[in-house]
Amino acid sequence: MQAEHIEILEFLRQHQPFTELDDKVLQRIAEHTDVTYYKAGTQILAFGEEITDWHVIRSGVVEVYRRSGELYDRLTTGGYFGQFGLLRNNRIRFPARALEDTLVYLIPEAMFTELFEEHENFADQVEVEDRSRLRQAVARQIDGNQLMSAEVDSLIQREPQLVTVSTPVRDAAIRMSEAGVTCVLVVTESDQPLAASRLVGIVTDKDIRNRLVVPGLPYDTPIEDIMSGCIASVEHSQFVFEAMLMMLRYNVHHLPVMRHGIPIGVIALPDVIRYESQNSLFVVRNIFKAKTVEELAALQPEVKACFSRLVAEDANSRMIGTSMAVIGRSFKQRLLEMAEAELGPPPVPYCFLALGSMAREEQLIVTDQDNAMILDNAYNPKEHEAYFVALAKFVCDGLHACGYEYCRGGIMATNPKWRKTLKQWQQAFVDWIENPVQEVLLNSFIFFDMQGVWGETQWASQLTGLVAEKAMHNPMFLACMARGALGRTPPLGFFKGFVMESDGDHSRSINMKRRGTAPLADLVRVHALAIGSRAHNSFERLQDLIAADYLPEGQGPDLRDALEMLAMVRIRHQAKDLEAGRVPDNSIEPDNLSDFERKTLKDAFQIVSNAQKSLRFRYQSVRAYG
Repeated sequence: MQAEHIEILEFLRQHQPFTELDDKVLQRIAEHTDVTYYKAGTQILAFGEEITDWHVIRSGVVEVYRRSGELYDRLTTGGYFGQFGLLRNNRIRFPARALEDTLVYLIPEAMFTELFEEHENFADQVEVEDRSRLRQAVARQIDGNQLMSAEVDSLIQREPQLVTVSTPVRDAAIRMSEAGVTCVLVVTESDQPLAASRLVGIVTDKDIRNRLVVPGLPYDTPIEDIMSGCIASVEHSQFVFEAMLMMLRYNVHHLPVMRHGIPIGVIALPDVIRYESQNSLFVVRNIFKAKTVEELAALQPEVKACFSRLVAEDANSRMIGTSMAVIGRSFKQRLLEMAEAELGPPPVPYCFLALGSMAREEQLIVTDQDNAMILDNAYNPKEHEAYFVALAKFVCDGLHACGYEYCRGGIMATNPKWRKTLKQWQQAFVDWIENPVQEVLLNSFIFFDMQGVWGETQWASQLTGLVAEKAMHNPMFLACMARGALGRTPPLGFFKGFVMESDGDHSRSINMKRRGTAPLADLVRVHALAIGSRAHNSFERLQDLIAADYLPEGQGPDLRDALEMLAMVRIRHQAKDLEAGRVPDNSIEPDNLSDFERKTLKDAFQIVSNAQKSLRFRYQSVRAYG
């Protein structure tokens, strides 16, 4: 062994995580290690660049940063960095810079991977501890994504063009042309400066064409007559991702940007597209352009491609789940438009509901349809039933044609059991809460995840408010829900090994929905009901629980990280199935995961298991029998 290798060997013997490795292994490491020097202030690793070596500090000081520029860690002799990039896509997630003149040992990727996969103690020490490993895995998922880190005000290029409600359209059009913009914001008449006046509408160049020129209105028509009112807006400090979702939800191409109630700019679709390479905006646009069910069904490849691109671009589970849910809602909305065009206007008002994962905005590419209908209290079955039977059939058959399988449990608007008047729905929820019967509630869990997608959507909000108010004051109901939430457990054995399916088409696998994300969503739902949270999304419910200090210390953030990890394993599995031309499913084979993924997956399952024990303990004093 050469002299420089002997020096490296002695260094490794004295520093973690190498101290427990035998000398033969250490000698091999030393023989394959290179040494490099970095002058103070030198960039060692830059975000996004390829990484091929694990970095161990021989001498000096290195600072590691988050992508946002925030200091993440400061390392000295014996410290190491770059492992997260090696374990995921070989791309730098945490940039590093030499604070002082620094010598670094470079251990090749192949050697690092061999050590990580074959020496468990080494791997555990590299990751520090179970909770840290999971948290770091989740953190780099978020840090690596522009949509989650870029704020809306970074997209603003100029001040907004403001006009009052009485401004002639001609004058507004001249302003738009001179400023080179495609819209103006409309504010109320006031003695205050325009920027301090109340924002009441927006007018785009398309509005001028369609609402002024085509109908032949005079050019001096007040702009109030052609503006779009009740407009959606976004706060300057929100993320680009949130602005994208708002455009998706409301099918708009312009969003006013507000700071403390004052418009400071407008972002347009092209601004967001610079960040939104996944094209979910275009999928939604094409859904609303479709003229027939056949045209809608033909968009399935675009939906799958959108899902795959989101995964490839390192979107996190919240982004993917919300985007796919918005796409699903858009299919429902367009089908309802088509149904009403074919059947005529509804005889009484109604609200079409999304249930389950779509309502929670946690939908993936493998999903069935869960929906229901709220009917006006004036509904008369003899006079009105035929219309709503036809409407429900049109929508549910259309969703099936678009890739949303029929619900095997029959929870669809085509089932007369799930077409109720508002008063009947209110009574149903009151009965479920005040007279909890285990068997009934097990079949009703899905209705506690509910959003209106069409029609009188405020009715869905009223029901959510009713549930939030009554559930938190009924311990018997919460105990009954808790018992139901404990029916599905994480697949961990006595020694933290995986317990896998033993028969069927997916033997030696784990169903990541049934044994992972679903149990976690169930227990979060129970806790959220207990505090009166009106949130639908599991991440938002966890935020409410953390803010209310309702969970044991540290459990809220742990559950958040576990949900992200479990969801992303499921998501990546489905994306790989699509890439390979297979029908995607929820069943993964742990043997096909990397050692790092298996470890973090066990961490996440253990967190869910511990949270279920906590849930059981919280309600064990309440006996809830059906």
